Amino acid sequence: METEIVSVDNDMDNSVSYQRAVDILKDGGVVAFPTETVYGLGALATDADAVQRIFEAKGRPSDNPLIVHIGKIEDVAQYAVDVPESAEDLMDAFWPGPLTLVFHKRPGVIAENVTPGFDTVGLRMPDHPVALQLLRTLDGPLAAPSANRSGKPSPTEAAHVLTDLNGRIPLIVDGGRTGVGVESTVLDMTANPPEILRPGGVTREMIAGVIGPVRAESKESGALDDEEAPRAPGMKYMHYAPESPLFVIQPDESAIREAVRQLHSEGKKVAVIGPDEFDIAEADWYFRVGPLHDNEAMAVNLYGAIRQCDLTDADLILAAGTDHEGVGAAVMNRLLKAADGKRFDG
Repeated sequence: METEIVSVDNDMDNSVSYQRAVDILKDGGVVAFPTETVYGLGALATDADAVQRIFEAKGRPSDNPLIVHIGKIEDVAQYAVDVPESAEDLMDAFWPGPLTLVFHKRPGVIAENVTPGFDTVGLRMPDHPVALQLLRTLDGPLAAPSANRSGKPSPTEAAHVLTDLNGRIPLIVDGGRTGVGVESTVLDMTANPPEILRPGGVTREMIAGVIGPVRAESKESGALDDEEAPRAPGMKYMHYAPESPLFVIQPDESAIREAVRQLHSEGKKVAVIGPDEFDIAEADWYFRVGPLHDNEAMAVNLYGAIRQCDLTDADLILAAGTDHEGVGAAVMNRLLKAADGKRFDG
């Protein structure tokens, strides 16, 4: 299969490109497209055969549920039932945006393999002009996880998608670099109080400011036991991982410098992901992700930095952590997933 890339630009008539994508989707194919978080790999969520092509292209475990993207708030009623008033308040506040809301699904509409074994479905309305235009031109729901090979860093540029899925999907809609950089927050509205299953761009504090108390995931890494089925993407399996082992380390310049010296004494080449201010001249490679404790900048740049590490021949990667303020909770969730929970303590 040859993978085609079409670029869409606000200054151009993109109708032909959108129609090309819609034709593939209506014919049961998959298409990669940008959202404000990361690039997604979409298939018509009402077509089980099309959804299966997502799992095949990504190499994604079949028990890992998919989020359904919609183009209008009014579409929620077509796919979900028992939508509480608090959810409507959240939609008014954060949609379109990086917030996925989990509801009881309307029977017989969404394909069963979108949420295997569950009577719930996660819905979100992306805040990206390309995604919204595609959804509205299609006039249907798109099941869409991140457009990468399963377990690898999520793509924030069309080039990342091509690296992972070239020859595995027919079309990438290139809308430029994404803005938020980490995937959406997943909030279970069937729980009381609502529970954050995956932290993301809409923070716990922002949600609580609209609807009051919410629960956060109980395990820092979000990991599940092998027998458990994940209720949301990213809860069970190792995600976002580079080729070389990644360890999370405290954001302390001296500690990182000493760690690099120690690893060099063991004959290892080291790549470091850290803040702009640190000067780790000892590192073989240093990738900056923004100012210290600027969690928004770190979210935007994290996956790109992890992918840059894959272009080196580092034996090991050290990634400076951050606090859990705001989107920092999402950043640390992704880092610990990429590290499979490993921390460097010397």
